[in-house]
Amino acid sequence: MSETQSYSRSSSRTDERSSTPDILISECDERFFRSLEEFIEREKLYLQCQQQGPDELRYIVYRHVFNKVIGRATTYKRLLLTIKSEYDNVVRALQKREDEFRAAKQRMAASMSHPISLMTCQRRAAHLRERIDVIQRETAELQDEMERHKSSERQSTWIPGLTLADSEDPEALDGHLKHLEAQRTSLLERKGDGVSLEVKAQLDTELQAAELHRDQLSSKNYLLKSRYKSLRLVSDRLSSWEFEKQQVSLEELLDSTLEDVRQTSVTDDDGCGMNAELFEHEEPTGVDESLLLADCLDRFLELFDSARYEEAALLAARSPRGVLRNQDTMEMFKGVKGPPGSPPPLLLFLQALLMTSPPGQWLPAALSLQLVLCALQHGNTQLVTHSINNNRLTFSEDLGDVLTEHAKKNPGVANVCLALATYVYTACRLHRKTALSMCSRGLIHSAADFMNHCKDLTAEDCLWVLNLSPSLVLLQLLTAPQQGRAAILSLGVSCSSLLDDPQRQQLALQLLDSCVSRGQGALEEAMLQDGGSSMDVWEDVASRCSELNRADLSRAVLSVLLEQSGTRVLSPDLEGGRLMEHVFL
Repeated sequence: MSETQSYSRSSSRTDERSSTPDILISECDERFFRSLEEFIEREKLYLQCQQQGPDELRYIVYRHVFNKVIGRATTYKRLLLTIKSEYDNVVRALQKREDEFRAAKQRMAASMSHPISLMTCQRRAAHLRERIDVIQRETAELQDEMERHKSSERQSTWIPGLTLADSEDPEALDGHLKHLEAQRTSLLERKGDGVSLEVKAQLDTELQAAELHRDQLSSKNYLLKSRYKSLRLVSDRLSSWEFEKQQVSLEELLDSTLEDVRQTSVTDDDGCGMNAELFEHEEPTGVDESLLLADCLDRFLELFDSARYEEAALLAARSPRGVLRNQDTMEMFKGVKGPPGSPPPLLLFLQALLMTSPPGQWLPAALSLQLVLCALQHGNTQLVTHSINNNRLTFSEDLGDVLTEHAKKNPGVANVCLALATYVYTACRLHRKTALSMCSRGLIHSAADFMNHCKDLTAEDCLWVLNLSPSLVLLQLLTAPQQGRAAILSLGVSCSSLLDDPQRQQLALQLLDSCVSRGQGALEEAMLQDGGSSMDVWEDVASRCSELNRADLSRAVLSVLLEQSGTRVLSPDLEGGRLMEHVFL
């Protein structure tokens, strides 16, 4: 809008008011229009508007003056608002055409300034440069691979335990030879202490028999200890009864004592304490413990070097004090491969850890994550299900993410993996990922009920779930009031947020369509129940609907705003609002 047109319209309005003074009802209206004219002149001077030609700042000033006139009007408010809306649409359309004309003019100028042949050559040159870069990268990769191959060939000729420089140094070679001779002598000395395999098998049989005999004696010892404790209790009671000369008869004393003995025998805590006291002396200590650990490590290395990974895994899982139940041992099993057709050594080790873990004890987080990764990689979903359902693993967010990613890549086990991921996220109190897993399984109503009753979830968390798992049903459930309580998501704020995202605009439009399709007054009722959205939010929603060629939804929202008593349409332009604020507040 040019200044000349604006000034002519202002002058015509001034002349019209002066020529028809009987239209003004009171002096208050006269002062109001006079203040508007003063404000227009003052703002144009302050903003330094151009004297001629279109100016965006001058358009903003007149638009907000017109808004103020609409706010003061009573009878013709709806008509004025409709005129303003159509006028704004025309201005936006003209601006859009002007931008398109300017862009087309620039493209035409660019095409006229450069011949077609030159542009073709430039595109060809750019394509060739890209091709050259690709060839250079591939050449560099091939050269690196050749260098690695040559280095591996050189390393194959090195002496184990020596570097390339030491392999060419005579003094270093002499020192290494002496070291090898010393190792050979030590091995030959230890060979005399060894026995044949038949003798070893016989000794193992004798050891198993001795262990069985020890277990039998331990059980018998436990029973004798229990009997001794009961008899000791009876003896103490009889001695006390005889010494104090109580009035209780001997028969009653024995009955009460035997009852105490029976109660003591069925007490779990006492039994556990007696058991610990009984077998405490059997724990290896001192020299016995060090010898036991050394034998266990030697046996483990022997089994591991001979590729007997299943036996080595079971021995490591049952190692004294759990010295081999750690990540270092896991890395050893992870770095080797078993015979063809056999389970991977890493999975054998992790299964052994799981089987030998006492009840109530969880695997560490790192081992738990490796167990799930290895089991899923080899299709052993039952092992993962058993471990999680029986609480044998340490739950973490990474563990749940691994299950979720596996569900995305393997639709056949997606439902099971997502159910396990939901269980893990719930245990870790990761509520929004719990809701997302439920939505991925198709449990939309359950997810909405969970989010409505979870106090730790915020509106931002719910919008995060909607962005990753868009669903009209979920959006309707989250924006609807629940049993006298406000909805967890504001209808207006949700629509405004989704309309700002180009990929989620249709979801917001479907929500508004569903409100309108429920019948007359449904949209008005939903907007009145939405206490979390201001008038500015709903006006922004109407504006965005108009931009998306949904004028029907825009009119429906604006009509609800106008039908409410005392409603005033606020401008969405905050900068223009600040320009008016110092005059009309």
